[in-house]
Amino acid sequence: AERKERGRALLPWASFGENLTTRGLRESVVRIGDRYRIGGAEFIVTQPRLPCYKLEVKFGRSDMIKRFVSVDRSGFYLAVEQEGEIGAGDAIELIEQHACDLTVAEAYRLKLGGGTRDRIELAANHPALARGWRESFERQLE
Repeated sequence: AERKERGRALLPWASFGENLTTRGLRESVVRIGDRYRIGGAEFIVTQPRLPCYKLEVKFGRSDMIKRFVSVDRSGFYLAVEQEGEIGAGDAIELIEQHACDLTVAEAYRLKLGGGTRDRIELAANHPALARGWRESFERQLE
């Protein structure tokens, strides 16, 4: 079904410019501020990824951003909290789930204009969310 939807064979790893390709870390479960250990390194989830025009250029499709947004699978950025060696096949271990229940998927939807004022306020004040995202939510509230 996915092949038919994309109109091409399965895409190779890193087709969307990701540095890490994972299984099981779904945007609907991963929270902004969650801390993970991969190999000898530790990371914190800071924000969803937003699609840009480069997707349309790379795939030669003028509808790529629209398609990307519609699947609610943005990916997300990780800040390095502790440097260390990582390698293919290393386990990804949740070492601390952030107390605030703002998932990557919800932050993404809020950025695209969905959600209630109280959830936007939560995002605007979330200490682990990237500063630019917090500022964007603050502007929405004004």
